[in-house]
Amino acid sequence: MNLIVDSGATKSIWCVSDGTWHREITLPGINFSQADPQRVGEVVYEAIRSVREMQKQHEGPAIDAIYVYGAGIISQASALPLHLCLERMLPGVRKNYASDLLGAARAVCGREPGIAAIIGTGSNTCQWDGEKVVAHVNCGGFILGDEGGAAVLGRLFLADFIKGLVPEEVTSAFKEKFPPADYPSIVQKVYREEAPARYLGTFAPFLISWYAKSDYVHGLMDRHFQAFFERTVLRYERLPIGVIGGFGHACRDILTVLARRYGVEITKFYPTPLEGLIAYHAV
Repeated sequence: MNLIVDSGATKSIWCVSDGTWHREITLPGINFSQADPQRVGEVVYEAIRSVREMQKQHEGPAIDAIYVYGAGIISQASALPLHLCLERMLPGVRKNYASDLLGAARAVCGREPGIAAIIGTGSNTCQWDGEKVVAHVNCGGFILGDEGGAAVLGRLFLADFIKGLVPEEVTSAFKEKFPPADYPSIVQKVYREEAPARYLGTFAPFLISWYAKSDYVHGLMDRHFQAFFERTVLRYERLPIGVIGGFGHACRDILTVLARRYGVEITKFYPTPLEGLIAYHAV
């Protein structure tokens, strides 16, 4: 039995699977390069407690391998707080730690060459040869990059909003949806509170709902995704693209149309990588 973990900045999914049967739980996300050890411990404790309860209810076999794919896992050292927690709760179980980008590549490409793209709160991409990542354009995070990600879209929108550049009908709807939508509150959230990327990403569903109703939002989102293609995707070989992430899945129609304009093909949209990872680790 495998425990497969997909952890992004917004949410983490913990899935127990034997390749055919699986159960999953959703908990707050962890970026392992930023989260403090206490926060990691709290999430891990709740996850393993829930996993054990699921096993008890369904009389599932013991876990013999753990595969964690996480945002911010850029080295074994970045996974150390997680490893120490898991060792205390599940000693003797084989443990594997890798980046969420490697998880995305395995999920959408399997053992075939392709391009994997994460489009969620943040974004990331790579070229995969069927076994390993062979090319990677640095994502840069929501300040320096993350083109295509929900947090950057939110940042672009707020930058217009605070300067009075958003049309009145969209402005009114935004203020009603996200009170108090005023300059001091926005500055407080972005610069002085935890998880600003998560805050910025919360505006994505609102903007998607206005895409077909507002020329302003339509243009904003198209330019945002054009930057994603021009600054990341077109840097790779022309291979089939698979997209992972709730925001990317929600924008699949927009992305598919824009991809054709750039002469590339998106073949898969998964809201999470779990479906692909369950199949990958079942082989």
